[in-house]
Amino acid sequence: MTLISTVSFALAMLVLAVSPGPGVFATIARSLSCGFFSALAVIAGIILGDIIFLLFAIFGMALLAQILGNFFVIIKLLGGSYLIWQGIKIFFSNTSMIDSETIVASSKSVNFLSGLFITLGNPKVILFYCGFLPTFVSLSELTLTDTVTIITVIATVLVAVLGTYAWLADSARRFLKTPRQMKRLNQTAGGVMVTAGVVIASRS
Repeated sequence: MTLISTVSFALAMLVLAVSPGPGVFATIARSLSCGFFSALAVIAGIILGDIIFLLFAIFGMALLAQILGNFFVIIKLLGGSYLIWQGIKIFFSNTSMIDSETIVASSKSVNFLSGLFITLGNPKVILFYCGFLPTFVSLSELTLTDTVTIITVIATVLVAVLGTYAWLADSARRFLKTPRQMKRLNQTAGGVMVTAGVVIASRS
């Protein structure tokens, strides 16, 4: 990859990451309800999902992705259903502030899997890697160094963008102390997560 193609891909990745979507909504909702570190687990799952689709594209497995279409539909429905269920739980949850360390210890893997399912069931991500990525680089000519470079760009951009969303949401969360404020926060976070779940489950 040339410097120009790397920068161009990074900018395209930035646009993809910044644009509102299920991954952004889920990250913000998780940070609002459970704190920054819980959102980091969601972000890690999102990154892994992106890397999986990148490898599909690089190794000419777009056809495999189509063959496994029914599998991804199941993943999409599972991911959407999980987000809706979590959103409802958050919406009706206790208004007291929950200890972040306890949440991280108990649900790190669940948050990670939710981020992964969100990405695997997101048609926008599939289109980006299997259709849009080849306009930046010749996938058949990529070296191992090029692949590592692309993965590094993906991880860096997603951590920077989604991490910023999570940090801002967590910062807002820390200013809310009264039970009434926390109740409204939980309702907002729950509503956002339910919306993300509906978007994931209904997208084709």
